[in-house]
Amino acid sequence: MQVTRRQFFKFCATGLGGSSVAMLGFSPDNALAEVREFKLTRSTETRNTCPYCSVSCGLIMHSLGDKAKNVEASIFHIEGDPDHPVNRGTLCPKGAGLVDFIHSPNRLKYPEYRAPGSKEWQRISWDDAFSRVARLMKDDRDKNFIAKNADGATVNRWLSTGFLAASASSNESGYITHKAIRSTGVLAFDNQARV
Repeated sequence: MQVTRRQFFKFCATGLGGSSVAMLGFSPDNALAEVREFKLTRSTETRNTCPYCSVSCGLIMHSLGDKAKNVEASIFHIEGDPDHPVNRGTLCPKGAGLVDFIHSPNRLKYPEYRAPGSKEWQRISWDDAFSRVARLMKDDRDKNFIAKNADGATVNRWLSTGFLAASASSNESGYITHKAIRSTGVLAFDNQARV
């Protein structure tokens, strides 16, 4: 029998591999007969929207952790939502890598404030952040609101502040946002989908 060099190396590798596995007590019959559990079997599904661009692709996030036992849920898998009308289950590379974004140590999870002239950021509560934004908007509106133009016509304009809305919201929430912002007199209003 003629054995080529390639066949010789295959025989040697097969024999060495088989004898090493057998010496360790590994039986492939037991391993191959075992049924592995699907990784998403015990997970909790949550539908959401991708935060990256204005396309607003639908996501299904899978998490583990029983909230009833005081265990914080942790997202371990994200996939496209096949029932979503925008992406129909597909995701771009950025959307497919959202698990890394969620578990990044650099991800900002809480509001922070840096005082004028300071180099340090300090963590503040959400209530403090919302109160500060509301107070600054109110002060700016009181200072810069234009009720009448030069001809005496009522215009009710607030030109020193603008608002950029999220494109991932539904038509209904976009309509309500538009009405709320326009009611303050803001003219500089746009949606992320156009950016």
